[in-house]
Amino acid sequence: MRGPKKPIHTASTWLRRQPPKVKAFVAVVAGMMALVLLRLIVRDHDNLFVAAEALHAIGISVLIYKLMKEKTCAGLSLKSQELTAIFLAVRLYCSFVMEYDIHTLLDLATLATTLWVIYMIRFNLRSSYMEDKDNFEIYYVVGPCAVLALLIHPSTSHHVINRIFWAFCVYLEAVSVLPQLQVMQNTKIVEPFTAHYVFALGIARFLSCAHWVLQVLDSRGRLLVALGYGLWPSMVLISEIVQTFILADFCYYYIQSVFGGQLVLRLPSGVV
Repeated sequence: MRGPKKPIHTASTWLRRQPPKVKAFVAVVAGMMALVLLRLIVRDHDNLFVAAEALHAIGISVLIYKLMKEKTCAGLSLKSQELTAIFLAVRLYCSFVMEYDIHTLLDLATLATTLWVIYMIRFNLRSSYMEDKDNFEIYYVVGPCAVLALLIHPSTSHHVINRIFWAFCVYLEAVSVLPQLQVMQNTKIVEPFTAHYVFALGIARFLSCAHWVLQVLDSRGRLLVALGYGLWPSMVLISEIVQTFILADFCYYYIQSVFGGQLVLRLPSGVV
């Protein structure tokens, strides 16, 4: 006889059978509940942003462990790493000329490890790089992000070039994971270390989004005024929300795979 199904398995099975609109509604409700919980247990909401950057660094560390232990970069997107290096380099420049703080040090460490990953993929482990699967053209995102930054950027007292760079790194960060998701969609099977890395990015994106949303709520909207006028404050929030939802579907299947005891994540068509 089969034992009683676990509540998590039952809920997962029910959710998997629902249409996309129901899944989206459940995701929104779950996100709102998580925001309420974070607001109650985290006193200083700036710590959420620090935690997000730390998780990104942990995700990169997982990639380094994969490259050193397995001696293969199969399943990794070089283009995603290059986009990550670009927005981190631009953000570092903005940090040095606009506001030097703990985030600058975290970004510097993450950029250094990202450049190391790029070096390993390009040179040491080139033979295992799935170039045919990593077929996302990065100019599809770099170009629109640059144009958007020219049109919509902060209205602070900093030099206009620095403000445009700031906007560019915000927009590019929101979509930098798209090539990695494309690789996983092309292969359909995601090995554990790559899955851990992308899941860490997903959680980091959510914490970063939660930071901005809670800061706006705590300041009763005054933060939006401090960021400037026009469309820029809204674009910051939209960028955070977009990058969170880009990875939400993958994180759902990752959690489902973990609870199911599967070491290798198998993605259905159309997930990412």
